[in-house]
Order: sequence, then C-alpha cells, then structure tokens
Amino acid sequence: MRCPHLPEGFDFTDPDLLQARVPHPEFALMRRTAPVWWCTQPANISGFGDEGYWAVTRHADVKYVSTHPELFSSNTNTAVIRFNETISRDQIEVQKLIMLNMDPPEHTRVRQIVQRGFTPRAVRSLEQALRTRARSIVETAHAAAAGTGGSFDFVTDIAVELPLQAIAELIGVPQEDRSKIFDWSNKMAAYDDPEYAITEEVGAEAAMEIVAYSMHLAAARKECPAQDIVTQLVAAEGEGNLSSDEFGFFVILLAVAGNETTRNAISHGMHAFLTHPEQWELYKRERPRTTAEEIVRWATPVVSFQRTATQDVELGGQPIRKGERVGLFYSSANNDPEVFDAPETFDITRDPNPHLGFGGGGPHFCLGKSLAVMEIDLIFNAIADVMPDLRLLEDPRRLRSAWLNGIKQLQVRTPVGCRPATSGGAGAAGGP
Repeated sequence: MRCPHLPEGFDFTDPDLLQARVPHPEFALMRRTAPVWWCTQPANISGFGDEGYWAVTRHADVKYVSTHPELFSSNTNTAVIRFNETISRDQIEVQKLIMLNMDPPEHTRVRQIVQRGFTPRAVRSLEQALRTRARSIVETAHAAAAGTGGSFDFVTDIAVELPLQAIAELIGVPQEDRSKIFDWSNKMAAYDDPEYAITEEVGAEAAMEIVAYSMHLAAARKECPAQDIVTQLVAAEGEGNLSSDEFGFFVILLAVAGNETTRNAISHGMHAFLTHPEQWELYKRERPRTTAEEIVRWATPVVSFQRTATQDVELGGQPIRKGERVGLFYSSANNDPEVFDAPETFDITRDPNPHLGFGGGGPHFCLGKSLAVMEIDLIFNAIADVMPDLRLLEDPRRLRSAWLNGIKQLQVRTPVGCRPATSGGAGAAGGP
C-alpha cells in the first residue's frame, strides 16, 4: 500500500530526512488519511531482512500498541526501528539483553529490581546535589564564555553535563569518568552520522566498554557494599538482584535513554525558548511547573521506537500480520490535534499534557521520568538565573539519525562583563 500523497520511497526513518527536520507535515497527513500506513523499504536497509514496517501516527494507536505487549513485542526485533544494512543478526540479538528490548515476564523481573533506584524518595535524595551541579554547570559556562566574546556551544557546555552528572550521582560513577560515559553513549547512538565516522562495530565496542566498566563497578560493590544504588541492585540479599552483566546492560540503557534523550530535550528546550521569546520571558517571571513536560512534548527526543506483531492483529482498520514490524511515531502522537489544542504552539503552561515523550504507557513507560523532569527543571532555573539574556546565534546543527531527534550543536551568546543574577523567589518556585 502506498500513500498517493507522499513521494515514492518516502520513509519516516530515513536518517537524511531526520537530519534535516522532523517531518511534521507528513505526520499530519498520515494522521488524517492513513494513520496506520505500510512503509515499504528496500530489502534489509534497516537490518531486519524484511521489506518495511507499519507507521503508526495517531496518539490513541501508539498508546494501544504500547500497552499491549502480548500483541506487540519489543523483544522479537528490538525497539530500535532502524539500524543499517551492515548490522548482523547476531549484533541485533545481543541488544535483547537491554531492558528496553525485553518482554514480560523477563522485563517485569528486571524492572522490579532496577526501579529501586527510581523511587520518589531516591529521586528526591538527588535533588539538592543536582541543583548545586546545575548552578555550577551554568556558571562555569558563563565564565568560560567571557573568553569568546560571550558565544559558546550550548550542547557541549551545558546540555550534556547535568544528565551525565546525574547518572554518575545515581550509580556512583566517579565524576572524572563521566566523559567516558559521554563518549561511549555517543558512539552507540550516532552510528548514522558520518561526521562521527562511527560504524556498527565501533558502536558495539563502545557498548562492551560500558558493560565492562559497569561489571567492574558491580563487582566492587559486591565485594564492598556501599550506600548507593549499585549496591541495592547487585548486592541486595534476599530481594533479588541483577547479575553483573545485567547491571552492565542496565547502564547501557541509562547512558542512552537517560543521557542522550535528556540532553536533547534540554537542547531543544533552549532552542524553543530562544525562538519563542515570549515563553522565555514568561518562564523567567513565573517558572511554571508545567514547563518540563511541555519541553519534552515539543522536543520528543525519541522520534520512534518499534514493536513486532506476535500474531495477526488489526490496528486502525489495517490488518497486521504476525512478524511484521510496527513503528510508534511519538513525534506524530505528540502533535495529534485530537489530543492537544494547538499542538504546533510551544506553551509552557499547557495543562493537561498527556504527551508520549516518555513512552506510550505500558511496561516500557520511562523508568526515569521523574529524574528527567527534575533535571530539566533544575537546569532551566539555573539558566534563567545566571544567563537570562541568552541569545541564539545560528540554527542548530542536527544529528543524522533514524530515530533520535538530536542536536549536535547550538551556538548561543550571553552578555559578558556583568555578574550573574542571584536566584530569587521565582527560581525557588521552579523546583520539581
């Protein structure tokens, strides 16, 4: 089936397309005319040895697939919708050890263990340390900008830092090792971008580096338990625990899901503020608690994941056969006018905001949502206090990726020669 309104060969997972833009006009067309649409692909271009996938673009349908794991599997072909034609099936199979790519009941077992680190109490315990870190990150960037006339890259100097430091804080990785996690996660996620010259093999090697590092950390905690989440996950007696290799693959998930996505949400959020100055002025005055959720909806850092039908099923009036892949396009769902008033508007007071930026519900709903929201709140409070007059210098440089809505570089400028503002009542009100 081909939609007559789209060019021949159009593919929502084309990394060249996503490097240029998120295809919102085409998503809107599909929601209206073919909300469950078969996208034909050249054989094996995605690494799965098939001829395409079903593109699911409506909010309701994305939620339905997400909440019915018995019908739509994350494990059969993993949740990543497109690798490339050079990947081997063995390399895909290895990725099934990551929780993102598991189905119940194995997913249920692992999630019950790892969620110990993401209880409300555990997340709240990080808040003061991360508040201090957020302020320090922004003040450091502000001071460094004085040597460049006030200009700097927001992504590398601000957006990457707090997610990395949060992961380090969460699992006890020494702060001096955070650059290693950053480098390894970049290599795993950026295999489609020629600027990084990253191959599937290099990405796999980076994943193994994370596993090896994490296994060493787990072994050390088993030998000498500490008051940290690693000890809770790998050395808890009588409560079930992760093996060392399971912990390693959990850290891979944190490195991509907890680092890449939050970093890109922060980068897109800053770009949204600088291109919607009335929203930035509103934020600086009032610090609405709804801000972080709107930033995630607007950014939707993960454009899509996929599932594979476990049996013949019907979705949106279309018959889907067992074994066919189903693409869940969160970027489209988060702009569905049946759910959101004026979805094309960036509105930090939007409430309610039932976006799917943290997943469509079900077993794979983002485990670290509360931590991500906290990080976004803290970093923008710090930016508003220290760099209230930030300006955009040029359009962002986007990542070439089949499924990530990534920003590689965002050049901005802050006035120099003046002291940063001190945080006041408004900043305090913005805490999560």
